[in-house]
Amino acid sequence: MSNKLANPAPLGLMGFGMTTVLLNIHNAGFFPMDSMILAMGIFYGGLSQVIVGIMCFKRGDTFGTTAFTSYGLFWLTLVGIIVMPKMGLPASPAGFMVWFLVLWGIFTGFMFIGSLRYPFAKQVIFGSLTILFFLLAAHDYTGNHTIGFIAGIEGIFCGASAIYFAMAQLLNAEYGRTILPVGRPVFPKTEAAKQIAA
Repeated sequence: MSNKLANPAPLGLMGFGMTTVLLNIHNAGFFPMDSMILAMGIFYGGLSQVIVGIMCFKRGDTFGTTAFTSYGLFWLTLVGIIVMPKMGLPASPAGFMVWFLVLWGIFTGFMFIGSLRYPFAKQVIFGSLTILFFLLAAHDYTGNHTIGFIAGIEGIFCGASAIYFAMAQLLNAEYGRTILPVGRPVFPKTEAAKQIAA
């Protein structure tokens, strides 16, 4: 049996991507919120990404650990925000939800800056996710349905970009060549940067 650690990123990206697509089909107004979205948020979007974050920690991947663990816990938190009021706990005011989304947008903006060291496909994910959080915050702040629809479509794109990057990593590794291109980093990692990250 090989002691080589598997690349956990495709699993985490699929959990993030598929759950994001489903939630934003709802955000765009095509379907109501239902148990399928919540279940995906708990298990595939939530728990799987936390597990992947722990696996990234084992591989010494600080960026992956921070990203996957954070967004996995984001999904679990979001499900809690939706479900807990139905259990009798006070719902969060719309204005407070704006701050929740803005904070996640700021965090994701910093992650986007970090993603510039990685392939372009990863930059697309974090760039579009940053935009998504601020669009969702704007929708909650204004109540404008058009902004909500635009956020939903943009979120579907964001989730689809994560699915693409997941399958690119998986297929490119399996075939040992580029099946799905992922692009180049804006600022490729130097050896010094790799040593600092380690």
